[in-house]
Amino acid sequence: MPAGSGDDPCGAPQPSATTAKMTSPMIGHTLTRSARAIGARRPPTGALKFGAVPADSDAVTTSAENGAFLDYYELLQVSPNADEETIQRVFRHFAKKYHPDGAAQADPERFNRLLEAYRILTDPSQRAAYDVAYQAHWRKVWRVAAEASAGNVISDEARFRERLLSLFYVQRRRDMKSPGMGQLELERLMDTPFERLAFHLWYLREKGWIQRLDNGQLAITANGVDQVEGTCVRLDPERLIESHVADDPSS
Repeated sequence: MPAGSGDDPCGAPQPSATTAKMTSPMIGHTLTRSARAIGARRPPTGALKFGAVPADSDAVTTSAENGAFLDYYELLQVSPNADEETIQRVFRHFAKKYHPDGAAQADPERFNRLLEAYRILTDPSQRAAYDVAYQAHWRKVWRVAAEASAGNVISDEARFRERLLSLFYVQRRRDMKSPGMGQLELERLMDTPFERLAFHLWYLREKGWIQRLDNGQLAITANGVDQVEGTCVRLDPERLIESHVADDPSS
């Protein structure tokens, strides 16, 4: 049975060893590279799906699997507007510095990534496709920065999470036999898409304040009850379960 409007939780406001050799015209000497990670391949032409450039590159694929955007301009320490001559000059410098056969600063993994960056950024079609993904990445980064700089975002989300936990509190208190709530129910009662709920549900579960039941629904735990009662969170009237159920013509 869903919780009702009279249920206020508080009652008051509140790299590999096998190698292959190839001659590099950029460096002027033989480069020993990991056969597995680099081989004798060249990146495929055509549209570039970022995060898989090229698909047979272990170094790049691994980073993509970790969800990390590979900023080739930052890796080579050049401007996104750098011309090919500049990119070649910078690549030669870093290739000599991090070459696997080097004594002091040998770094095979970084060398492999530098080579991939060089190949992408000196191929006009590959670079054009990469630049599209690069710009999209930075638009997303700046959106995140803008949202984080908004002073009311964190406090608003904290209050939203408190109301969500109170919803679980009231549901368990009113119906111990069916204390859980499902995704669609939560979306409707909190009047928000699941994309937003997911963050808060993750947080509540990590804190041990809610748990997933055998039927797949989520319900408050004893620790969650203590949290609600300790902070005296009150549900906003328009968010009460009973008021939504009463307005539901199918009920």
